[in-house]
Amino acid sequence: MARTRIKDILSGGTTGARYKVCGWVRTRRDSKGGFSFIELNDGSCMENLQLIADAQTADYEGTVLRLQPGCSLEVEGLLQASPGKGQRVELKVEALRVFGWADPEHYPLQKKRHSFEFLRTIAHLRPRTNTFGAVARVRNAVSHAIHTFFQERGFLYVHTPIITGSDCEGAGDLFHITTFDLGAVPIEEGRVDFSEDFFGQPANLTVSGQLEAEIYALALGDVYTFGPTFRAENSNTSRHLAEFWMVEPEMAFCELEGDMDLAVEFLQYLFRHVLDHCRGDLEFFNRFIDQSVIGTLETLATQDFERLSYTEAIEILSKSGEEFEFPVAWGTDLQSEHERYLCEKTFKKPVILTDYPKTIKPFYMKLNPDGKTVRAMDVLVPKIGEIIGGSQREDDYDTLLQRIEESGLHVDDYWWYLDLRRFGSTPHAGFGLGLERLVQFITGMGNIRDVIPFPRTPGNLNF
Repeated sequence: MARTRIKDILSGGTTGARYKVCGWVRTRRDSKGGFSFIELNDGSCMENLQLIADAQTADYEGTVLRLQPGCSLEVEGLLQASPGKGQRVELKVEALRVFGWADPEHYPLQKKRHSFEFLRTIAHLRPRTNTFGAVARVRNAVSHAIHTFFQERGFLYVHTPIITGSDCEGAGDLFHITTFDLGAVPIEEGRVDFSEDFFGQPANLTVSGQLEAEIYALALGDVYTFGPTFRAENSNTSRHLAEFWMVEPEMAFCELEGDMDLAVEFLQYLFRHVLDHCRGDLEFFNRFIDQSVIGTLETLATQDFERLSYTEAIEILSKSGEEFEFPVAWGTDLQSEHERYLCEKTFKKPVILTDYPKTIKPFYMKLNPDGKTVRAMDVLVPKIGEIIGGSQREDDYDTLLQRIEESGLHVDDYWWYLDLRRFGSTPHAGFGLGLERLVQFITGMGNIRDVIPFPRTPGNLNF
């Protein structure tokens, strides 16, 4: 008999039919009448399947009555209507096999609430909890929807390198990699001699696949990359990770307006997908984490996005009378408190800001005719602020060269990127969205470390 997922049994199982299920025991309680109720979960959905085992079950006392939370089982039985409250059906056990026992004195996930801080210390077991099982299912659904969205629109999925010799953002927050014995690094004229290293030059973990995605966009049209990226920013906040996943579409023959249109369509598609496919998990988050989760997603899935320039936003914030922690001034980057004020108090809807000062944006963004601002855009949503950042890319060779030099980067590292502006350059644009920040927004989880399976943060490399 083939194994059936609990999700499929609970959503469409046939009473009177026999099923085989596998999973982990959540609870067991025994009746004075000589039978036991076992709650089994296999991770396919939030709900448990109730098993009924009576004294006629083989080795009832030696097996069933020894079951504890965490034990893994294979069960065969007859599905029947449940007379009890809280479940439509239950499985009458006919055969039960224990794959793995869990000692109740040492198994840390007993039937009580555990803090998220504690659960981070047992990341190998926390997916068995309701919260982290739900996070994993939402993350999976969002990842699937990302690929579906772009594939349905003819985008090509491009795998960009994790190891790179360039700095896409020009911020310098890079993880450097080497095969050198750090106790005997070769030095030539007072500097590290990277010619003897594995790649023969300095190498880093990538902060973005964008630059390489542009290569393929300027040959094949519309592409996207979706993979891990790394930032060596020494930030221990609830919104930052050292390793996270980014989706980055890149479109040839596209200017900023088309980039913004795609970003809105993309977000609303993802919100609708999660509402349609993760309802049970969202109801859990709505009940126990953030009571506005479902309402927010339903509103944003259909709501228009306000569009205004960075300069207009600065004027609104300056005249707001609000006492911000960080001062507002033209030429400074907006903080989360500023972005949220615009979304939650000024417009009461998502906002797209455009045309930022060139001094606070990367070198690759297209310079506006005023020479002071670039064709950048940030999509802001309530609760968190920026969720997408993008731009039209600089497609003029001379301007790009000047921007690289102004940013203090080594021109030789970007010879190939400049070449794209010499041979058939076109207007092109794209954006980046961090998967973890999106999942954090969808679920209402307070810390980004709880929406990635194994968080990498300053001082933490466990699991």
